[in-house]
Amino acid sequence: MKDFCYRILLTIFLLSGILNFLFAQSKSPSCWPSFRGDPQLSGTSPARINPPLKLLWTFQTGDAIKSSPVIWDNNIYVGSNDGYIYSITLTGKLNWKFQTGSSVEAPPLVLVNTVFVSSMEGILFALDAKTGGLKWKYATDGQISGAPNWVISSDKKQIRILTGSYDFYLHCVDAITGKGIWKYETDNYINGCPALWGKMVVFGGCDGFLHLINTDTGKEINKIDVGTYIPASASIDRGKAYFGNYDGEFFCVNIKTGKTLWKTGGGGPFLASPSVSDNKTVTGSQNKNVCCYDSFTGAVRWKFKTLGKVDASPIICGNHVIVASGDGRIRFLNLTTGSEEWVYEIGSPLYSTPAIISKIMIVCADDGMVYAFGQK
Repeated sequence: MKDFCYRILLTIFLLSGILNFLFAQSKSPSCWPSFRGDPQLSGTSPARINPPLKLLWTFQTGDAIKSSPVIWDNNIYVGSNDGYIYSITLTGKLNWKFQTGSSVEAPPLVLVNTVFVSSMEGILFALDAKTGGLKWKYATDGQISGAPNWVISSDKKQIRILTGSYDFYLHCVDAITGKGIWKYETDNYINGCPALWGKMVVFGGCDGFLHLINTDTGKEINKIDVGTYIPASASIDRGKAYFGNYDGEFFCVNIKTGKTLWKTGGGGPFLASPSVSDNKTVTGSQNKNVCCYDSFTGAVRWKFKTLGKVDASPIICGNHVIVASGDGRIRFLNLTTGSEEWVYEIGSPLYSTPAIISKIMIVCADDGMVYAFGQK
């Protein structure tokens, strides 16, 4: 009966315009509800925050933070290696915390007043965003390192959550009930977050393929051999997928035709996901470089050398690229030139991607601290 009531409520919400709300929230300057800000994983923010910045407050968790924070309805949500998912106010106060039973490295997703978050034990949890109460949990057979994403079924009657697992499967789960809908099997671990383009889900894996899957059926549309591991997530822009592999090659693929439009070599392993805006694609690498490519040709526009590996994904915000790196520094680079305009040394390695809304930036570090920055 409870599941039936949920479905009735969902139908009412859909009819009353929740679809428009869901898509609008992913591009709101006051909201950063998912790992890369939107279902396409573009890594761009409509918010504006300009350096110099000042440290507003810190919040201590019980262990290192590799999970990337998200922001929804004036609250921050982030996982920690201490096994908890935290809800924190924009002033740094704890709302609630929920114990998952194992480390939380995957970034959460907030959707329809629900926090979807996964543990290294391989369990996807659905929690009430206001109270932290458990709605349901769904178990896979391997650890989950990547963020979940979401899609609406073609009949507009169902919100679906998509997540990859080390059990080699991409799982599709009903957002309201937590029941599995379909599973798509790959040949190795899935590390990243799946990206959405229309009714196609796009993701890479440790099997060395970029997979293109129908979101309604879970059936394969195409898979593209890129030679070796794809440890991070692809970003989708205007029907093109941008991503790097572990051998230091970076690709632009037409997802309609499956054709590789360009690729570059010579980079280090790409554990960061790219950001795409207009004709610029920016990513970081374990060779310590942040690189900006021309989105149409693959030509390198600029490079910036940090002092540590860049495993956190950059964010494009206005004419700035915001970069967190293993050298313990958060930087604002000029999107056009790559020049450093502002830097803050936290002093602990940064593997977590920052979250940006208007006038506030949230950064999480390996020291287990959540840092909030605002404009001076």
